Amino acid sequence: MLTRTIIAWDLTAAATSLAYINLVVAVPMIFASMIGGAITDRVERRQLVIAGQCLIAVNDLCILSLLLTGHLQFWHLLVTAFLAGCAFPFIMPARMAITATVVGPEKLQTAMAFSSGALNLARVAGPALMGTVIATFSITAAYVVSVSLYVCAILCMFRVERSRSAPKGTPQQKLMADIMHGFSYVAKNRPVLICLLFGLLPMFVAMPFQNILVMLAEQAWQQGESGVGILMAIGGVGGVFGSIWIVRRGDTSHRLNIMLGTTVAFGLCLAVFAHTSNFYLALIPLLLANMCVSASQTVNNASIQLLVDDSVRGRMSSLMMLSFGLTPIGVFPMALAADRFGSISAITAACILLAVLVAMFYFVSATLRNLDQNVSSAIAASIKQRAAQKAAKALV
Repeated sequence: MLTRTIIAWDLTAAATSLAYINLVVAVPMIFASMIGGAITDRVERRQLVIAGQCLIAVNDLCILSLLLTGHLQFWHLLVTAFLAGCAFPFIMPARMAITATVVGPEKLQTAMAFSSGALNLARVAGPALMGTVIATFSITAAYVVSVSLYVCAILCMFRVERSRSAPKGTPQQKLMADIMHGFSYVAKNRPVLICLLFGLLPMFVAMPFQNILVMLAEQAWQQGESGVGILMAIGGVGGVFGSIWIVRRGDTSHRLNIMLGTTVAFGLCLAVFAHTSNFYLALIPLLLANMCVSASQTVNNASIQLLVDDSVRGRMSSLMMLSFGLTPIGVFPMALAADRFGSISAITAACILLAVLVAMFYFVSATLRNLDQNVSSAIAASIKQRAAQKAAKALV
């Protein structure tokens, strides 16, 4: 993603080109997410992930070939970025569904924490690696590295066991009916609905602060682009620490307390970060804020995966992806508030609103208060079902 942005700037020298590059990735991810989830619940999931990874690898290989021959144009980047955006809605739900199959319900939360930690580590290590490769060698070398990494990823997937939500040959309804069934499943399964809505709170209300970091760095600490880069890197490191913390805690049954506590702590640390006058001291509450929101989202996502039936796991994973795709909507109210009252006031107001909404959610929703019992019941039922399936395979 970083390398594609650099090439777009080199080819056009226009800021709008950077927006287009990100837009053509985001739009198909939003509109194709539910289709990807429905397909995930229809086919063998490992093959779906491998096919999607192959598509992205071929994409990068095409860019590499055009770079080597000197024929690369901006529209080539747009087409390949769009294709990559179309592949992700199929890869990510399938990958999340496979995780549940591989580790089982007893270790799912820990597994998702590892996955979240890897993604947050990539936020820091990825740009640093590619920046070093580009500076030392060339952009072409960066694409060689990218293609090589995707080949490794594809080979690794062949070592994962096959995963299918329904036995082969099971009658299937129309694709649109499958998609609508996903929405009706959420509407009828109140614990899943509540978890999805609760997970949106920090993402919509306070997490958009990342999009006004440039403004905050200038207004609060008179820092330029290097300061913003440090803030973003610290955010990624905090996310890794949050994932490590959940891994070390293991698959505890006290999920509700962790979700509530870390969400409120996220808002508190974020407010302290915005009001800390020393730039380097402000990095500490920023690290803690990202650590808390990472832990909160990991436990929330794991709870959803534990609550749902495997036959709809792909569609539920797509809904979780869709919520992340829609979070940029939350940038607009925060940006408007920042323009009118300043970035510090906007972030502070968002943190207060987040704490109020979390409290309201807890006191109004009995379903949320009973989350631990609901998840424990779902785990017990899943363990029983897996044991029955193993027994049936043994008999066959």
